[in-house]
Amino acid sequence: MVTAASGIVRRDPDQKLSDAVEYNGLVFLAGQVAEDFSANMGVQTASVLRQIDALLAKCGSDKSRILTATVYVSDMRLKPQMDEAWTSWLDPGNPPARATVEARLGSPDTLVEIMCVAAKA
Repeated sequence: MVTAASGIVRRDPDQKLSDAVEYNGLVFLAGQVAEDFSANMGVQTASVLRQIDALLAKCGSDKSRILTATVYVSDMRLKPQMDEAWTSWLDPGNPPARATVEARLGSPDTLVEIMCVAAKA
């Protein structure tokens, strides 16, 4: 963790990015991808959502405080599988604003990437 004089906290930074950046009561998560790229869309999405849970907890937040999410899928035909995993994970009383976009992702085996912004607790 790196804290700047400006009050910006960077979680797990490397040369390219920080996994999360905290500022002014908000948590900005970098795009998260699955750990097992051989899995199907539903399993990859569940993996990503577990990572989001862990990062938010590390930053003093949780999924009920997500304000907005951007979901990138490699093939819109797989979106129903992503939606099923998302819906079963989501805090039903606190759905965020969300966009879902079809995109070429970092590797051909990456089926989903999710980034979000949450309020701190």
